[in-house]
Amino acid sequence: MGVTFEREAVKEQIAALASWGIYIGTSSWKYPGWCGQLYDEGRYIFRGKFSESRFNRICLEEYAQVFKTVSLDAAYYTFPTENYLGGLVDQVPPEFQFALKVTDEITVKHFSNLPRFGPRAGKPNINFLNAELFQSSFLHPCLPFKESIGIIMFEFSRFYPRDFERGRDFVQALDEFFSRLPSDWPFGIEVRNRNLLHEDYFAMLRRHRITHVYNNWDAMPAVQEQIQLPESVTKEDLVAARFLLKPGRKYKEAVELFSPYRENKEPDESARKAAAKLIRQAIEKKRGKTFVLVNNRLEGNALVTIQEMLKEAAQFGIKNAL
Repeated sequence: MGVTFEREAVKEQIAALASWGIYIGTSSWKYPGWCGQLYDEGRYIFRGKFSESRFNRICLEEYAQVFKTVSLDAAYYTFPTENYLGGLVDQVPPEFQFALKVTDEITVKHFSNLPRFGPRAGKPNINFLNAELFQSSFLHPCLPFKESIGIIMFEFSRFYPRDFERGRDFVQALDEFFSRLPSDWPFGIEVRNRNLLHEDYFAMLRRHRITHVYNNWDAMPAVQEQIQLPESVTKEDLVAARFLLKPGRKYKEAVELFSPYRENKEPDESARKAAAKLIRQAIEKKRGKTFVLVNNRLEGNALVTIQEMLKEAAQFGIKNAL
């Protein structure tokens, strides 16, 4: 039996931190494995059986009773519609902040050989960093819900030489892209190539007032290392980190190891300390908003991971905030 998730204690701490502009939540929320921890399974029983469709449709309301933010990963796979976003916003309280992932139609340079890409698999993406398409198909549906959107994250999968021969070419492409976009949205960039963590990249983000999103991922330096980089805070009033994988571990391996995410199996002390440090810095520097987003595939159960991050943060001497 692993560590027990203390729902009410975490709920109280999450609310306290949100009052400081610190939003801590998970990557997605539709995990039946969290029943008995975060979710009351009885709410989703239909005709004597657990209804996964009912669970997927309404469990966000129960999630939002504890957490004040969540990463909307589904937006990565298809452009969000106004109707879809409205249905989510209706399930959460007014202070809830969504972290949206930008649709891969905008962020993928070459389509991978996945079945979902059909005849486009393996081919260049003509819509990569298409500012007009992004505004019409992504930002426009978001407009009615702007107050509920805390950060919009561009997740760029690992680039290879056929994508960009030099890192500066990617930085230039981003520079041109953001020059064509409105500047009043909370944009963040997450990269998966460690060589891009260069002063030119950070300087470009700073010019456009865009946040570098710290990330724990396969081939990236851990968040604990990234936050040591002197130029990495590119927007003082918006900081974000995603704790996704233990560096060096492949995504598929993590899924096989941790699914169905009922328990925390492998503590990552580096990630916990990094999250605690970000929380402490947010309080000390009185930053506008800080987002800490945790995936099940980091340790096995994001709920317990967050709980232990909060305990680590309390040891930093910020108990009054918690």
